[in-house]
Amino acid sequence: MNNGFSAATGSDTHVLTPDDDRALDAIATGEHGDPFSVLGPHQVGDGWVLRSFVPGAEKVDLLDDTGKRHPMVLVHDAGIFALRLAARPALYHLSARRGDDTWEATDPWQFGPLMGELDEHLISEGAHLTLWRTLGAHPCEMSGVAGTRFAVWAPGARRVSVIGDFNDWDGRRHPMRRRGATGVWELFIPGTGPGARYKYEIAPAGEGLPHPKADPVGFSADLRPDNASVVQALDSYPWADGDWRRARAARQTTQSPVSIYEVHAGSWRRLNDGSWLSYRELAETLVPYVRDLGFTHIELLPVSEHPFDGSWGYQPTGLYAPTSRFGTPDDFRAFVDACHAADLGLILDWVPAHFPDDPHGLAQFDGTALYEHADPKEGYHPDWNTWIYNLGRAEVSNFLLANALYWAQEHHIDGLRVDAVASMLYRDYSRADGEWIPNKHGGRENLESIEFLQKLNTTVYGHDPSLMVIAEESTAWPGVTRPVHDGGLGFGFKWNMGWMHDALEYMKTDPLFRSHHHDQMGFSLHYAFSENFVLPISHDEVVHGKGSMLGKMPGDDAAKFANLRAFYSFMWAHPGKKLLFMGQEFGQRSEWDADGQLPWDALENDAHKGVQRMVRELNHLYRNTPALHRGDCTPEGFEWIDGAAKDGSVFAWIRKSGADDPAVLAVFNFSGAEHAEWRLGVPDAGHWSRIFSSDAADYGGCDRGTEEIMSDPVAAHGRAHSVELSLPPLSGQLFIREKSE
Repeated sequence: MNNGFSAATGSDTHVLTPDDDRALDAIATGEHGDPFSVLGPHQVGDGWVLRSFVPGAEKVDLLDDTGKRHPMVLVHDAGIFALRLAARPALYHLSARRGDDTWEATDPWQFGPLMGELDEHLISEGAHLTLWRTLGAHPCEMSGVAGTRFAVWAPGARRVSVIGDFNDWDGRRHPMRRRGATGVWELFIPGTGPGARYKYEIAPAGEGLPHPKADPVGFSADLRPDNASVVQALDSYPWADGDWRRARAARQTTQSPVSIYEVHAGSWRRLNDGSWLSYRELAETLVPYVRDLGFTHIELLPVSEHPFDGSWGYQPTGLYAPTSRFGTPDDFRAFVDACHAADLGLILDWVPAHFPDDPHGLAQFDGTALYEHADPKEGYHPDWNTWIYNLGRAEVSNFLLANALYWAQEHHIDGLRVDAVASMLYRDYSRADGEWIPNKHGGRENLESIEFLQKLNTTVYGHDPSLMVIAEESTAWPGVTRPVHDGGLGFGFKWNMGWMHDALEYMKTDPLFRSHHHDQMGFSLHYAFSENFVLPISHDEVVHGKGSMLGKMPGDDAAKFANLRAFYSFMWAHPGKKLLFMGQEFGQRSEWDADGQLPWDALENDAHKGVQRMVRELNHLYRNTPALHRGDCTPEGFEWIDGAAKDGSVFAWIRKSGADDPAVLAVFNFSGAEHAEWRLGVPDAGHWSRIFSSDAADYGGCDRGTEEIMSDPVAAHGRAHSVELSLPPLSGQLFIREKSE
């Protein structure tokens, strides 16, 4: 015996092997489901036996804490070595040799369980709201040894291993420890750190072949077509946005000006060689551009890692990883920081409605329908050929809820726009009779999704009320933005898809025939305050043969631009927050091309530059005029003047803030004719000054219409006073009443 170490020889060799002779074979072939029961230090009688698996080694020495070598005994030809010990060592390392090659490593089997009891309990309950701090790959130190701890949920697996560029992608080398009923597998691997590429090799229950899977909670990933996860530290970025986050609560309420510029990061602008801008390059170019245009927020199409460019991010496989197309997670954080430094909020499109069936992703993750429903009538999405999350499973719901908080806590985003909510609410969404399963009451409502969405909103807003959660919901589901305690879904805002559809159909109509569709354009104002609405002109309206916004407008080129300017003025004066997809701010002619970039050369043309100037002016008016934003979501902020003038295709209303700020009169003429003497009732007598006209020469118009006017004591539209205005064709004008001295 020497310093507590001894090697067995001759008849003592059996002491070094497990009682079950098959255990070493199972370790050697990667079939042992509990490797820690064999490998590492184990008490045997009044001493200890230490075993380690070092494939490819001919000889292995154990190095004690003094650096002294102790030869180990080969007990299995596959590379399993053992040594008798008088006492368990505090920490040891291995020195291996094969021919002239030598290498050293710290044995991973000497480290005990990693996950705490509270983590186990919360995961089992589906209530671990910082799940990403327990699962995933985390660089850390154990007993003074630098490495990475890995943890993954795979309850149906018979064995899970970490494979990577640090172990030749060999699933035998680093099998993980299973943590009881949680279904979580964990392992600390010394010597690995940030930048290491890895996957989990999962052997399903029964006799199925092992399959490699990317980490569902991986924080970084390879650039497609590669799909390994990449070890990434979470706490490495030096944030500088404290002032923004402290002031955020006042910037994202129903009374705040919210004007959103929607962006597909890969096609906003490209480098001269056609490659993408990085997150940091977008911070230097996109951010100042959006700030200059007066928008308050940027909304990015999904940036979670996704394998197929053509999905635009809406088929993600790595919900916890900003896509590597544009850089590292810290590069993405730098982009968020730049947004906040420029007083811009950042909203992410977020996709909890479905996920793709790529082999490295979530589908059949542990050999079972783990994240998805087993029955395709519940778990398969016919529109997108994707799988649907089983939100009735507590751990799956927890995975998504924690992900929402992850983006807020670790990447400082300011809001989520939840994609495809309508598809989540109905079990028969896009399904024919016989292709769906009713809920427990026999109805079509998806009760599990409803509960999930309610929990999502109570969780996010409970974590930080200054955040913003927006629903893309295209049906008439009641109470989308009503509080959960009042029976609603609890979203902060909802896209007004009805307004978008009706308004665009009206604008496509030749002005000669708009009088027959007058109610279509004004219908949204009958329900404008039933929800907290965002008015969206999104990417969905300028793809798949729908053309651009300019292309939807009728008439010759001059008429197209006039119609577009009039429509935007209508949109910015209409109650509701605003959203405009990139390129539409300057009236691009072509449909959006996700594989290219915006046609920036259009800005060499005065008509396009005029639309851009007008959008900038509308944004600044919207932000600086309380009457145009404080009442966006309340009926007190709106008052009809005339919504029935269908023969003239005229709409007129008042926007007001309910405070001492002056009201705004909004007047629109969507006919092709000028109305020279158009009388409108006004709520107050006094002097009215025009603060905006879509027909301004600076925007590409003809500078027609009324600039200033004093009201007359002439009754009109139920009011004692009125004004007589000149309304240019295809135009919108805004007037503000000057306060009396």
